[in-house]
Amino acid sequence: MAKQFICDDRTVVMTDKGKLRGFLFDGIYTFHGIRYAKAKRFHQPEEVKPWEGVKDALSYGMICPVLTQPKPTGEVLTPHRFWPESEHCQYLNVWTKSIDPSAKRPVIFWMHGGGFNAGSSIEQVAYEGDNLARFGDVVVVSVNHRLNVFGHLDLSPYGEQYRNSVNAGMADIVAALKWVHDNIAAFGGDPENVTIFGQSGGGRKVTTLGQTPAAAGLFHKAMIMSGISDDPLMGSNISAEEYAKAVLDGFGLKPEEAEKLEKVPTVLFIRKINEINAKLAAEGKRYSYAPRPNDWYLGNPLEVGFAPHYQEVPLIVGTTFGEFNMLPVIPDADALSPAERRAKIAEHFGEENADEVVRLMKEAYPERNEMDAMYYDVMQYRPASLAYIKAKAALGKAPVWCYQFALGFNYLGGQRIAWHCSDIAFMFRTADRLPICQIEGTTEPLEEAMSGALLSLAYTGDPNGQVADVPAAGAGLASGFLPEWKPCVPGEMNVMIFDRTCLQKTNHEEELMPFLKAHKPPFRFDPSMFPKDEDEEEGAAWVF
Repeated sequence: MAKQFICDDRTVVMTDKGKLRGFLFDGIYTFHGIRYAKAKRFHQPEEVKPWEGVKDALSYGMICPVLTQPKPTGEVLTPHRFWPESEHCQYLNVWTKSIDPSAKRPVIFWMHGGGFNAGSSIEQVAYEGDNLARFGDVVVVSVNHRLNVFGHLDLSPYGEQYRNSVNAGMADIVAALKWVHDNIAAFGGDPENVTIFGQSGGGRKVTTLGQTPAAAGLFHKAMIMSGISDDPLMGSNISAEEYAKAVLDGFGLKPEEAEKLEKVPTVLFIRKINEINAKLAAEGKRYSYAPRPNDWYLGNPLEVGFAPHYQEVPLIVGTTFGEFNMLPVIPDADALSPAERRAKIAEHFGEENADEVVRLMKEAYPERNEMDAMYYDVMQYRPASLAYIKAKAALGKAPVWCYQFALGFNYLGGQRIAWHCSDIAFMFRTADRLPICQIEGTTEPLEEAMSGALLSLAYTGDPNGQVADVPAAGAGLASGFLPEWKPCVPGEMNVMIFDRTCLQKTNHEEELMPFLKAHKPPFRFDPSMFPKDEDEEEGAAWVF
């Protein structure tokens, strides 16, 4: 039987600027490519002008240009989609079961990964919001915004109009949240109940909004997925001011000519920026695009304290077990003898540390193969996330919950331990679109438990929601798959382990984490992991 499709006057909504037409498919109203703001290069976003008649919202909006074109890599693990690019990329998408302005459903606002450098709202197949809207009875919003040099070049020394150019990409997101506040009721949403969440760079955008006073009151709950690192500037060793000067010099411009940067055609601008970045790299200099503190953005809360509005926000923070671990899968790892497993551990951590690694892993994760210690993320996101949680919990103003996504996926004759991005489809309830996520007896209940916890947070401010609280059948505790999830408090790091069997552990990483971090061998790039041939196209691996 064909699913219902409608695209006519019945799928039109009235926003504060004019009418928009979306479409209804399989019970979900979908609006793609809604323009929420406009902006000139390096300037702050401005509201769009009102229009007459009905505008179509039937196509995804343009995405921000990337500086280096992606190269398809590992698509079976994290499948992607690509789309036309433009600097004028202030577009968002909406999925909802109702366009009744009185419905007042919770709103879930998604920010994509890719650091502050790349990515888009449609980049990953898992990002679609229709299933969350359908099963969770929520309104889902995803957003495009300026990135890289377009969103984070600090030209503030060269004119008042550039006062916040270094945070222009985040200013776009604030503008999108303001659009949600002013318009989401027309899509059945409640502007006073907005949950923001994001993964990787999207998680960093959550933390940035938490420290942005202009975002106060525009969101009420939050979730950070693999988005907190020890190095928020990702290896920059030059200042934003030094980088901006290098850009001006690279274009042959004097300080008083900075405005000419606005007029360089996009393609030529990107080409020159890449030349400038290559020259800096040859000099051992690195600049990573990211928000910088000023009078608009307060800075890292672990350094300057949590902003007052953010202190009151219920928060979920989590990471995956393996994140960017690139060690090969060990086929039939569980069939190895204890001595063989110890030998693998000794090869990785050193003979003198092998017994202690085995002991600590058996204490922390008795249900796991002790060789999983080799895949355990102790360098990228886990340590920083735990420190962030402890600091937020110590305030005592709002609850904070911690998770670890630890699922093993069937791959290459063994178990590929949860990698960066592997939890997204389970939160979005889109695992049916990713073949590798299909694990008999596990995929559906785990997906229900994880997405249900997110939906429970959106509805009640607590991931332990009951069916009576959350329309999504089986959400949270009610699924029977997820045990009670306790918030973290001083002295208690309560962690929900999302796996084939979900478990809650308390303080289980206290000894394991520092020992593994101290003895984990440094990563060495092995070109054999990425074989090349003479016909290979240029580009960067698309790993987020």
